[in-house]
Amino acid sequence: AKRQEFVVSRGHVLELLRVDAETGRVVTVTSTDVFGVIRSLVRFRIHGQEIDHVVVGSDAGKLVVLRYSDREDGGGGEFAVVVDETYGKSGCRRVVPGQFVAADPRGRAVMVAGLEKQKFVYLLDRADEKVTVGSPLEAHKSGVIVFDVVGVDVGFDHPVFAAIELDYVDADSDPSGAAAAAATKQLVHYELDLGVNTVTRKWSRETDRGANALLQVPGGGAGATADGPGGVLVLCESWVLFESPKQATLRTPLPRRAGVPDERGLLITAATVFRRKAGVFFFLLLSELGDLYKATLEYDAATGVVSDLVVQYLD
Repeated sequence: AKRQEFVVSRGHVLELLRVDAETGRVVTVTSTDVFGVIRSLVRFRIHGQEIDHVVVGSDAGKLVVLRYSDREDGGGGEFAVVVDETYGKSGCRRVVPGQFVAADPRGRAVMVAGLEKQKFVYLLDRADEKVTVGSPLEAHKSGVIVFDVVGVDVGFDHPVFAAIELDYVDADSDPSGAAAAAATKQLVHYELDLGVNTVTRKWSRETDRGANALLQVPGGGAGATADGPGGVLVLCESWVLFESPKQATLRTPLPRRAGVPDERGLLITAATVFRRKAGVFFFLLLSELGDLYKATLEYDAATGVVSDLVVQYLD
C-alpha cells in the first residue's frame, strides 16, 4: 500500500525497483534470474484485492503468475509462483503464445498471444486470497501477424482485448509483391463473453500501415462516472491515432525535430499512461530519437466522445 514500485525485465532477470520516499532515488529491492527468456510482462489486480500480481510471457510455453512478498525477518523479499499453466512447447516460437501478454483492467482475464495464429484467454479468479485460472479459451486466427495486444477498459462489461493484425495470406501467395504492397493492418477487438465462456472477434477497422503499438485509454463506468472515454491509442510511424468503435478515427502527427528529413519516419519506442485519479490522466511517449512527448485527450465526459488528441513536446 502507498508504495511506488516497478517490475523490470532484463532479458532473463526480473527486478523489483522501489522509489525511496526519503531520498527520492530508485533502489533495487530484489533481483531474480528466471533461467529463461522474458518476452513480455503485465501487471494486474483482481477486483477486491490490495496487491498487484505479474503475468510473465516467456520461452517456457507457460502462463506464469508471480506475487512478490517481503520476508518476515526484514531481509528483502522474493517472487513466488502462484500460477503455472502449460499451454505450448518451449522456445521462442512464432505460433506459440508468450510474445504478447495483455490484462483486463479489472483483473478478470488475461490474453497471451504469439506472433502468429495462436491466442489464449484465461479467466482469473481468487480462492482463499490465491489467484486461480480457468481453462484456456481459444481466439486463434491463421494467416495473421500480430504487432501488439492490449486490454481495453470497458468497466465491468465483457472483457475486451485489442490487437494490431496484418493478414499475409494473399501476400504469401503472390510472387509479384503487389499484394504485400497493398496489405493493410487491422485494429481488432476480441470479446470474452463471461456468460458462455467464449472469445469472439467482435469488431475490426483498418488502421495505419505504420501502426506498431497500442496504449489503453482509461474508461469504464458510464457518463460522468467514467474514468475516461475508453478505446485505445494506436502508435504509428510519425502519427498517433485514437481509435474507438463509438466514433471515427482521430489522427495527430508527432512533433518533429528541426532538420530531420520529412521522408524519414519517426517511431515511438516506449509509452505509458499516467493516471492521477478518476478522469485525470495523460500519456507519455518516448521516440527513437530520445524525445519525450505528452499526449492528452479532450472529450465530453457525459457522452465519452473525444473531440481532440493533443501531442506536445515535453523533454
